[in-house]
Amino acid sequence: MRLRPYTTALPKPLVPIGEEYAILDIILQQLGRRHFDRVTLAIGHLGSLIRAFVGDGSRWNIRVDYAEEKMPLSTIGPLLNIVDLLPEHFLVMNGDVLTDLDYEALLGHHITCGAPLTVATYQRKVKIDFGTLSTEEGRIVSFVEKPELSYGVSMGVYAMTRKTLTPYPRNVPFGLDELVLDLLARGEEPAAYEFGGYWLDIGRPDDYDEANRNFEQLRPALLPGSVRHNAMDVTS
Repeated sequence: MRLRPYTTALPKPLVPIGEEYAILDIILQQLGRRHFDRVTLAIGHLGSLIRAFVGDGSRWNIRVDYAEEKMPLSTIGPLLNIVDLLPEHFLVMNGDVLTDLDYEALLGHHITCGAPLTVATYQRKVKIDFGTLSTEEGRIVSFVEKPELSYGVSMGVYAMTRKTLTPYPRNVPFGLDELVLDLLARGEEPAAYEFGGYWLDIGRPDDYDEANRNFEQLRPALLPGSVRHNAMDVTS
């Protein structure tokens, strides 16, 4: 919804970046280079186009299968329906993330630290366009003109362990936020994997425009050693 009108005809993972790639194409290339050999795509909105574009994943040397959502199940819900088919440790990620994060290193860190869930995190700077102030008893006690604030945010990339998901019911929407809050309530703290490289969540038209504007400059980091090829074709 946030990326309309681009997503009126295409699902978000297939919106083009640069002249040649879909976001999902970049992600699958990156996973292949980091020695991942199996991917399950949870599809819903315009999922047939994703199937047509990705197929069985052979052009990325990755075995691709699909978990089709009859209704939106949020981030974790689709995993609960295939939990018995998942490996002991695995990655979960959104299909609209543009980053040079080392996915293999993230998974390795997760396995080593033994946490039920590891969240890749990023410091996002937010420019406030107003003067900010604090008040006490009707008087201003501090004032900062247009500050820049920094927040730790989730990158939309996670490492998980299969047994973390087994207590939860299937066929119901279940979000990452609900999983984190439940783990915290049970005293099973997730781990943070702090990342300082390039990351952009293609969630808004402004972010999408930025990604296209800077893609040629970013290509060596996102797709090291890549060669130019024909423009993407979702009809093949």
